[in-house]
Amino acid sequence: MSGWDFVLLVVAGVGGGLTGSIAGLASLCTYPALLAVGLPPVTANMANTVALLFGGISATASSRPELAGQGPRLRRWCALGLLGGVVGAVLLLLTPAQGFERLVPFLIASASLTILIPRRRPVGDEALAARPRRTTVLVSVGVFAVAVYGGYFGAAAGVLMLAMLLFIDGDTLPRANAAKNAILLCANGIAAVWFMVAGDVQWSAVLPLAIGAMTGSWIGPKVVRRVPAKPLRAVIGVLGMLLAVRLGVQAFG
Repeated sequence: MSGWDFVLLVVAGVGGGLTGSIAGLASLCTYPALLAVGLPPVTANMANTVALLFGGISATASSRPELAGQGPRLRRWCALGLLGGVVGAVLLLLTPAQGFERLVPFLIASASLTILIPRRRPVGDEALAARPRRTTVLVSVGVFAVAVYGGYFGAAAGVLMLAMLLFIDGDTLPRANAAKNAILLCANGIAAVWFMVAGDVQWSAVLPLAIGAMTGSWIGPKVVRRVPAKPLRAVIGVLGMLLAVRLGVQAFG
């Protein structure tokens, strides 16, 4: 790998870590960069998953202020994320993902539109604690379903998770984003560990991508903390729609 390839992957990692920790769109930056430096698709997918694991650790660590007070439900959600990630990975071994590709753009487009919808429900710890039990169950089911999707296909799983937490759970954007980072760290970590143990991971590509991803992921939650929620939700929704269009062209083209 040349020095320019190393620099390209670091820059792509920063972009992926930043967009991933904010909007769940990391692979939009990182995966094409891995292909650009000459990695075949399967090898690029493994390197991408492993590198973004380090980005997820950094994003979760940077989200600690927003994670405060979310311990009880996060433990439940992270357990569901781990289980969902395992189920998704097993399903991928049993059934081809190609047939699912035509559904993915519609899922992402729906999630992006959901993020754009303003929510006027009261939020905060007291309001969340007092929400109906059926809402709690629905959020848990949603977390598990998105984690299965992430383990099975993975494209923009963060957008789906963020939309679900914002729309159903009614939390603020910074707290929902922090929870999303922690849950997907657990869900994606299963696949990353599996690749490191049983796969042929291209560590020369993982290293620069991980360096960049950790940097961008550390910055992302701080951006969410300081930028007004309304314009940030608009940016996330628009980027999600663009990704949905891109994947739709690839799936139906």
